[in-house]
Amino acid sequence: MAYEVTATRKRPQAFEKLVGQEFVVSTIENAIESGRIAHAYLFSGPRGVGKTSSARLLAKALNCKNGPTAHPCGECENCKEITAGSAVDVIEIDGASNTSVNDIRVIKDEVLFPPQASRYKIYIIDEVHMLSNSAFNALLKTIEEPPEYIIFIFATTELQKVPATIRSRCQQFHFQLIPLHAIKGCLKEAAEEMGIEADDDALFWIAKEATGSMRDAYTLFDQVASFSGNRITLEGIRDKLGIVSTDKISNIITLAISGRRLDAIKGLSDILSDGLSVEQCIKSFTDFFRALLFIKEGILDEELLNMRSEDIPQDLVSVLSVAQIEAAMRTLLQLYREIRYSISPRFELELFISRLSSLRDLSTPEELVRKLDEIRENVTNGKVTVVKEQVQNTVVLKTEEKKTEKVAPVETVTEKKEEKPQIESAPVSSIYTDDEDDDEEDTLDVKKEIKTLTLDDIYSLAGSLFDAGDFAVASALNDVTNLSNNNGRCELRTKTDKAAQQLKNNLRVIKGNLLKMTGFDSEIVPISTESHRTASNPILERIARDFRGKVVFEEEKQYSFQTNDNY
Repeated sequence: MAYEVTATRKRPQAFEKLVGQEFVVSTIENAIESGRIAHAYLFSGPRGVGKTSSARLLAKALNCKNGPTAHPCGECENCKEITAGSAVDVIEIDGASNTSVNDIRVIKDEVLFPPQASRYKIYIIDEVHMLSNSAFNALLKTIEEPPEYIIFIFATTELQKVPATIRSRCQQFHFQLIPLHAIKGCLKEAAEEMGIEADDDALFWIAKEATGSMRDAYTLFDQVASFSGNRITLEGIRDKLGIVSTDKISNIITLAISGRRLDAIKGLSDILSDGLSVEQCIKSFTDFFRALLFIKEGILDEELLNMRSEDIPQDLVSVLSVAQIEAAMRTLLQLYREIRYSISPRFELELFISRLSSLRDLSTPEELVRKLDEIRENVTNGKVTVVKEQVQNTVVLKTEEKKTEKVAPVETVTEKKEEKPQIESAPVSSIYTDDEDDDEEDTLDVKKEIKTLTLDDIYSLAGSLFDAGDFAVASALNDVTNLSNNNGRCELRTKTDKAAQQLKNNLRVIKGNLLKMTGFDSEIVPISTESHRTASNPILERIARDFRGKVVFEEEKQYSFQTNDNY
């Protein structure tokens, strides 16, 4: 007996054998049993999901000797002829080969003659979207009011190309992609019928590569079975078809993230040396990061992952955040679009692997803002005290617990100003507090003749308080844009209400330190000049405020940063 491919041998011969199309099957069966048979049907959907097979089953159900019935016998002469494709009254037409209006005129002439040996004369037109506009127009009247013994069944993979005038005259059925587990079960049944042992992971890979098409799955199964002998294994598939394994992909990503760039690039070179293209390699990396993201979100369904969850190392799931995985996927998708214009696509892929070593350090703007808020809250609540010490031209920042030290270069003064008494680098409480005795003024080295203030005095005090650790008051003084000395008092004009309120809450500390520095002992009145414009972007406003800058509204929904040059 001649060899028959699995897709043809396993073609369903009854509606109950049609896999993954429960809605179509139930609707057609109910319509046949109730006698509501339409004169035109339109089957649409992806390739290899059973459109043509359903058309033949419908023709068999209508022309069966026991019919019309939803369960044709398959044994009568009409059923056998339809199964073999030799039925005189069931005409199958390839729409891609018969596209002209002349071909449709032949059909219009033939419908005038009743069926010869069957109940209905059925026309099955496959790939109907390939017909020309003139052919569609010539078919309109015929499919709208055909003779009672004529039934049209159209099948197409591109429903949008079928004119609305045709669709409105047909009952439409949309076929869905077949679930992965259903394809896997059919492949297992086919392997058992052929006496072939097949590993579960090998059948899973074949079903995944079919992407919802049963015909594609059977075709790939036949190819794999031809070189696998009596046993189909995933390792054999990888060796023969040059497929990269998930283990190799995860190993390269693990090496790159751990900082072992050289080993990761060597692993990539081994994959490319096995014959895998750069494009396919990028797709494999993208599929891996996609599965990693889904597992990170708690999705373990194999049909969504397109790979088994146990193939994903838990170390990678725990070490990478969702934002970092999404950033890697965006980079891969952009890389796939750019390699067509690249001098060397391989260099682009190697550069991506090299950059993976810094993926763990990636932070989103939201995370940076949250960390800045935590630092500011810790400083405000006194959980962290910043102390500046002069140690061999370095500044040492210490916390209360003295667990960590951060060393930074000492700032150098580029412009010499008029010498004034300086405030020692110490915690804010040691600069000036409400509990200090007034007798200490006798020991201060200040210039009593200075009775007015300038902006330089305010900014100098701000810098001293910042060095001493009082960031809140220093930031408020830095927001002073103008001042005026009138009638023995000084009015400080700030850019924001918050800065003015901060100055009011710390007037005694400010006046005490200004007295030490300049001898000014008059009244100080903070005044806000804020226009109360609502911030269009709170995140940008917060970042600008933490860096002692501001957001300038140049145009609608456009922002730019300006920082104070004194820092």
